[in-house]
Amino acid sequence: MTERHVSSADRQVFDELRGIAQGDDPPVLMLNENRYTTEAGFPDGSPYRSYMTALEHAVGDTGGQVLWRSPVGTQVVGCEHERYDEILAVWYPSHSAFLNLRSADGAEKMFEGREICVEHAMVIALPGDRHPHRPE
Repeated sequence: MTERHVSSADRQVFDELRGIAQGDDPPVLMLNENRYTTEAGFPDGSPYRSYMTALEHAVGDTGGQVLWRSPVGTQVVGCEHERYDEILAVWYPSHSAFLNLRSADGAEKMFEGREICVEHAMVIALPGDRHPHRPE
């Protein structure tokens, strides 16, 4: 998310995450719901594939891991504006690791790809120390 896309409510959430990072700083699982642009060519387009490669590299540099990615099937409940194309589960060893993603190796390329590929995203923080598929 580029700075111009960060609302004041989002800034408040990032401030809360920074507060957690200064304390015990447990692992965190980020559930990413993405709706892609036409330019992304999801799921087989070159821009999308380049973005995923860059994302996995940058997340890995923080010590995190993309646990899984899945295209969204039938949307059972919700409006068209709530439609997503893919859901990703990304585990980070700490909130600090997530917050350091912007400075990770390859982050610039990843955020450039995100700008091209992601039309809309919702990212939800879940406890990463209680997830049954947490990396050991």
